Amino acid sequence: MTWADRIGRRLKLRDLHLLMTVVQCGSMAKAAAELSVSQPAVSKAIADMEHTLGLRLLDRGRSGIAPTTYGQALVKRGLIIFDELKQGVKELEFLADPSVGSLRIGSTESAAAGMLPAIVERFCRENPGVQLDVAQTVISTLHYRELRERSIDLLIGRIPMPFTEDDLEAEIVYDDRAVVVAGRQSKWARSRGLKLADLSGAPWILPPPDTLPGGLAVELFREGGAEMPRTPITTLSMHLCCKLVATGRFVALLPSSILRFGSRHLPLKVLPIKLPAQARPVGIVTLKNRTLSPVAMAFIACVHQVLRRASKA
Repeated sequence: MTWADRIGRRLKLRDLHLLMTVVQCGSMAKAAAELSVSQPAVSKAIADMEHTLGLRLLDRGRSGIAPTTYGQALVKRGLIIFDELKQGVKELEFLADPSVGSLRIGSTESAAAGMLPAIVERFCRENPGVQLDVAQTVISTLHYRELRERSIDLLIGRIPMPFTEDDLEAEIVYDDRAVVVAGRQSKWARSRGLKLADLSGAPWILPPPDTLPGGLAVELFREGGAEMPRTPITTLSMHLCCKLVATGRFVALLPSSILRFGSRHLPLKVLPIKLPAQARPVGIVTLKNRTLSPVAMAFIACVHQVLRRASKA
């Protein structure tokens, strides 16, 4: 049988959606209730799909229903198909009315506390009808899970180098070097000719070591010939870190963009410590084979505009 006879005319999007719902619910009865159809209708649709494909898609046992290897493969492709359809509908909506739309953004904490507010403010001013959903993401052992699950459209934040994710595209937008920061009224702010090792006895606030920022901090101290300092507080929260450093009791490593964009109103001072050169790229990460919506492309253009303007300031 040709593809058109076997699949093209017989496998429908509705059937694929039904299979995905059964797998998600783990039960035909629950899937039927979810889709407001009868259980026999669900069972027949699955049986028809298996007959059409000549493969068993589901294993039925006492503990419920689970996809076979073939079922898993089809569900995985189904997620991509329905995601592309959603993207297509978004594009049609945007073409019909460029003033509306939605975009789901993943942002690391440093980007959210630094450059992202300036980008979002400009984007919303230029696109008042677009709804933005910004979620905090952590780049750790679960690299880019939200992107791969298609729960966000793009991610913006610091990325590891070299970038080795074959299914993702990373566009570096600038290099966010690290600086040592203390409160303006602290004893360290009045010091001159400081080295990293001179602050080994100071109370530091650093990112957790099992995160990308934490790993970079460990590497920086090692390359700077200094032992890892005492860290009474570890956190990924840039807002908490800035507030605590402003008290004058702590020192911290911060991305320079935090001072440039996000914390000018706080009494913080960059200490005159020369740090080892390190590439700390910030980029926009997207799925390589996923069609970007016009809203996503407009947002990426806005990122470049804001950063170009900031570089000239």
